[in-house]
Parts: sequence; C-alpha cells; structure tokens
Amino acid sequence: MGDAPEAIEARPDGPPRAVLTDFGGVLTTSVLDSFRVWSTGAGDDPLLLERLFREDTEASALLVEHECGRPSEAGFERGIAGRLREKGVVVEPAGLVAAIGAGMRPDETMLAALRELRAQGIPVAIVSNALGDDCYQGYDLDALADTVVISSRIGSRKPGRRIYRTACDRLGVEPSDCVMIDDLEHNLRGAARLGIRGLHHLHSGETVRALGQLFGVGSLAGPGALGPA
Repeated sequence: MGDAPEAIEARPDGPPRAVLTDFGGVLTTSVLDSFRVWSTGAGDDPLLLERLFREDTEASALLVEHECGRPSEAGFERGIAGRLREKGVVVEPAGLVAAIGAGMRPDETMLAALRELRAQGIPVAIVSNALGDDCYQGYDLDALADTVVISSRIGSRKPGRRIYRTACDRLGVEPSDCVMIDDLEHNLRGAARLGIRGLHHLHSGETVRALGQLFGVGSLAGPGALGPA
C-alpha cells in the first residue's frame, strides 16, 4: 500500500475549500504503466518512452510544445516516431498517441470520490496536460468537475503557474484554499509555488481517505472508503 499521501511543500493554515485534480494517472489508471506496456511491445524495453521524453532533448521539447497546443497530434506523432527511429525503433506515426495510451482505464474509485465531493458542495477543477486530440474520449469532463482547464486549450502546462491560477480563478477561490491531486511530484511542486497544497496520488484508496480527512467528509474518510485501493 505504501505511505498515505502527504501535502507537498505548501502547508497553508486552515482546511481547504476546493480540489484541483490531474486527469491521466489520477482519474485513470497509471499513465506510466500504459507507456511501459507499449514500450515493451515496440522495443522490448519497458522504459523506452520514459527515457525518450526524459533524455532526448528534441522529444522532450516536442512533448512540451504539444501539451501547449502545438504541434498538432499528427505533427507530434511524426516527430516522436522520428526520434524513436533514431533509437532504432521503427513505428507507424499515425495512431501513435492512441496506442501509447491504450492501457489507461477509468479509476472508478477516484471518479466516485469527485462525485461525492461535489455533492458535499466542494468545487472541483480538472487540471490536465493534454496528450493527443482524443485523450479524454469517453469521459464527460464537464459532468465530473465544475471547470476543466486543459493545457492545449490555454497554451500553458503544468508545472507552470498559469494553469493552476486559471483553475483557481475559474472556481473563485484563492490558491491557498485548494488541494492539488497529481501522480507526478514535480507538478505538485509547481502548484506549491502558488501556495496550493499537494496530494501525491499513489493509490486511489489512500487518496480518497486523505481527501475525506482534509475536507471532513466522513463517507470518504472511513476504512474502505468507496472501495479498495
């Protein structure tokens, strides 16, 4: 199970009033697991994509630009396929984004927690770095949250401050009144620069219980809240 999630860096006084949450890897199963399944099939190395985005400066720059809405999905796919070819891995560009995200599934425990929070009058914003044109297909984001802030739509991505500030402004709350849920610690550190406390998502059951304790929602805070981790 691991340790329960903790606030990262920002520790404002008083209980929070609103939730900002990542999409992929929080409201879905692990993004990295999906990357690793695809990488194993494409190049017999489960860390192929992670290393590419972390170590290849051109691939990293392409990812940043794409998440900010440029280039298009097709342009991003061609660019990444080209960088993979340089590593000796030949893939078809068309459909690459869908293929690497094919292993992601809805996290029903987290989705139920969002519904419960909103039923208790707690505002929720989805704050997500987009990958591809259809990464939210099958999800009614407007029904899940009070506002949805997508990096490609506003031209700014996590962990930059603008995307978090936009979410807070749309909810009408101060950053110090918010909790940000994310599976990536550097995104939480970005939010902390505005005074937003962070909840590092590792297991859905632990995250849900932590939310219940932070917001005083008993239906989330108890043992086995909304199902297993």
